Amino acid sequence: MRIYISGISGTGMGPLALMAKQAGFEVFGSDLHKGAIYNELVEAGCDVFIGEQDGEFLKEKLEDGVDWFVYTSALTSEHPELVLAQEAGIKCTKRDDFTAFLVEKLGLKMVAVAGTHGKTTTTAMIIWAALKSKLPVSYVVGTTLGFAPSGAYHDGDKFFVYEADEYDRNFLKYHPWLAVIPFVSYDHPDIYPTREDYAAAFSQFKAQSDEVIEMVDGVVKQSDGRVMMFKSQNFKLAGEARRADASLAANAVFEMILDEASEQGIHLDPDLARIVNVLNEFPGVGRRFEQIMDGLYTDYAHHPEEIKATVDVALEQAKIDGKKGVVVVYQPHQNTRQYAVRDGYKDAFAGVSKVIWLPTYLTREDANLAVLSAEELASGLTNKDVVEYAEPSDELEKRIRELLNDGYLVVLMTAGPADEWLREKFC
Repeated sequence: MRIYISGISGTGMGPLALMAKQAGFEVFGSDLHKGAIYNELVEAGCDVFIGEQDGEFLKEKLEDGVDWFVYTSALTSEHPELVLAQEAGIKCTKRDDFTAFLVEKLGLKMVAVAGTHGKTTTTAMIIWAALKSKLPVSYVVGTTLGFAPSGAYHDGDKFFVYEADEYDRNFLKYHPWLAVIPFVSYDHPDIYPTREDYAAAFSQFKAQSDEVIEMVDGVVKQSDGRVMMFKSQNFKLAGEARRADASLAANAVFEMILDEASEQGIHLDPDLARIVNVLNEFPGVGRRFEQIMDGLYTDYAHHPEEIKATVDVALEQAKIDGKKGVVVVYQPHQNTRQYAVRDGYKDAFAGVSKVIWLPTYLTREDANLAVLSAEELASGLTNKDVVEYAEPSDELEKRIRELLNDGYLVVLMTAGPADEWLREKFC
């Protein structure tokens, strides 16, 4: 089967393309710019076109036939490639349909990690521990991994670990063998108009999962309410959020080990201490408190709850490293989201020495909403006296270098282009 993926090199589609390629499909596609997964795709033998997506590359592929056109949610209905694929009568879907197809065709047991935040790190932790435990596991995660490709499949794999994104209701396409839910808090008002809509989607997701492991008031519980074996205090990672993610990952891997042993007819007492030790050695992932250089980190946090969790990690890491304090450089994402989450910023930056607030990165906006300024968004902070305002510029680069030289830990939090700017300036 020949699969064309539009938007192929980003962290949303690239890992899926890698898995499909390794599962024996012919995979090719296009992207406007080289995304984080571009090099992995090229190394895997995927034909990737980078540049204007005007349909010319797709036309070339149509000459030999295309069976399925898979596209990112970022594509508009007028996108030239999507229009061309539809006119050609090709099957056209977003990634959720194709992912569900792969799971069914390959006969995999899905371990789906979903939540407002914590899902990328938890997914990566499960992958890390499952590989270390030599489980037959394939996976797709929405980031780069330093210890493995971002997507993989091997003949004979039994489990499929997947970061199930709630955006565009993607995760409701699946019926997981095991659902893992780190944390749920309202987000994506452009998809879920109310908090009740958002909560209902997660309730549906849990209802269509065979088993659920979730974090409830700081405790990992199963569907029936039973408290599970591994707890966050078992782990030594920096930050309560990381320790909580590790406890979820440990319990998920424990269930996978027991299932594998049961299927093979083996009585097994898993080495619990080994699972803990493996996760304490978790090397981290791209864009989740990723270290750029000594004292400088970048993180994907762009929701108040994510910010709180990352600040917690940063404060602990700063203490471990003997830093003077923590400085957050923050770029909000999407003006529409800011109307829904602005009240949550109140104590999101508690404990930091300085917040450098950047203008909001605008995307998929409601034209009827006035753009909230950085000053408006920061006005409700309990520690608003530590806030200063800037834009990605030479002046900001100089300010960050001064703070690093003064002994501060600096972390950029963004889901936008400020991350690329930081890497250009400091890598």
